[in-house]
Amino acid sequence: MSLAVIYSRAQCGIEAPLVYVETHLANGLPMLSIVGLPDTEVKESKDRVRAALLNSHFEFPARRITINLAPADLPKGSGRFDLAIALGILAASGQIPQQSLADYEFFGELALSGELRPVHGVLPAALHTRKMQRKLVLPRSNADEAGLISGVEIIPADHLLDVCAHLTGQQRLSFHPHAQETRPVQYPDLADVKAQPHARRALEIAAAGGHSLLMIGPPGAGKTMLASRLPGIMPNMDEDEAIQSATVYSVSSQGFSVTNWKQRPFRAPHHTASAVALVGGGSQPRPGEISLAHNGVLFLDELPEFDRRVLEVLREPLESGLITISRAAHQAEFPARFQLVTAMNPCPCGYHGQSDGHCRCSPERIQRYRNKISGPLLDRIDMHIEVSAVPLDILKKASQEENSTTVRTRVQQARERQLERSPFPNNGLDNRGIESFCAINQAGDALIEQASRQLNLSARGYHRILKVARTIADLAKADTIQPSHLAEAIGYRHIPPPADSVSPGLALKQHVISKKHLQ
Repeated sequence: MSLAVIYSRAQCGIEAPLVYVETHLANGLPMLSIVGLPDTEVKESKDRVRAALLNSHFEFPARRITINLAPADLPKGSGRFDLAIALGILAASGQIPQQSLADYEFFGELALSGELRPVHGVLPAALHTRKMQRKLVLPRSNADEAGLISGVEIIPADHLLDVCAHLTGQQRLSFHPHAQETRPVQYPDLADVKAQPHARRALEIAAAGGHSLLMIGPPGAGKTMLASRLPGIMPNMDEDEAIQSATVYSVSSQGFSVTNWKQRPFRAPHHTASAVALVGGGSQPRPGEISLAHNGVLFLDELPEFDRRVLEVLREPLESGLITISRAAHQAEFPARFQLVTAMNPCPCGYHGQSDGHCRCSPERIQRYRNKISGPLLDRIDMHIEVSAVPLDILKKASQEENSTTVRTRVQQARERQLERSPFPNNGLDNRGIESFCAINQAGDALIEQASRQLNLSARGYHRILKVARTIADLAKADTIQPSHLAEAIGYRHIPPPADSVSPGLALKQHVISKKHLQ
């Protein structure tokens, strides 16, 4: 029979749609053509396949060969179809049997010698192969990655000859075992942070509720150190979250490590990063930093130094948890449910508000510096805190701070309370969830009304205060939001003013925590 069909899969975002690699041999002048919307890498596969077959001592048919990659309207890229094309030619020319090919899906780039080279995007392909209940044949270098998916039979191979020997029954390849539990994940310890009780408290609240955080403080105050400790106090990743994050890395060009696949991502792009670097893109769309930080932390240091147009691309993903990259022919979706942590100096020189009077920045210059960050973006950041410099004498003292394990235990308990109420942590509550789970009493209602007037809160800011207050109540194991919880949450919406006067926000913060409102 001069027609053969091999199963493989393309890559579209984090999806792996099925591709039928149809091979037909016909009489006529010897040639090989590939149709079905292939890109340059796929078109070049005909030369790699020809050399691989000849160097593996197979006969390359001197006939008119047509390779159709169906469906025809789906773009195909990379060298992932090399193995399927080679096997299709061998099956159509009768050099290997076709009877069992329907039980397999094939991936792998071919070297000119016939060796199999690894490809990107194996993890989503393994997920879809499991749904179809087929066996997956791929390069041995990709076997550990695919082995993270339980319930799918993985057959790794080193060479085209190994695959053909398996299909003909001459020498069966062994199945790759499902990945066992990985070694414990190691994070930087929060105990390394000396003093900073206010910042440590804010970090714990952010971890418990999945809230975004802005830290304002002078150079060397520990903002980056605090941000790097956040993944270590977040709840441990479950298998579904780990698979989601691993799938994003699998389709990217960042590389993927099986040993720490349950570690929460921590991405810290440089302030010169472009909008495409953050959201992703390319002719064949790849995920950007916000998707690589899915289920983890995206840390933007020196926030005002980022291009304002670059920062604006964060606004929609912060709300939706999803990024859609559209091209003329197709579009790709990537998950982007990340926890945003940002840091900035209080002024261009970095020392505004310090007691030594080192800062010489005028209020107008400070205001221009802070105006580099748009109001809509600031409104989407749940918590704003000041991080003060720690005096040298305190740093020298040997103090025992709470470690990440102790804090993570409280965070885990608070997160479990949240997930008992709704499928999402508090940061993901919609309007209906806020009405149901963030109810406040009469004293709390009067308190937040006063805050709304003096801080000029938007509806979004009002809702975010309620969400943060709900998280504070969860950490306190309280069933309802008390005025003290609400007062603390209001305090996290304060941004210090450029002038040396006391702002209305700071005055309100001092007022709401007075005894009259805490009773």
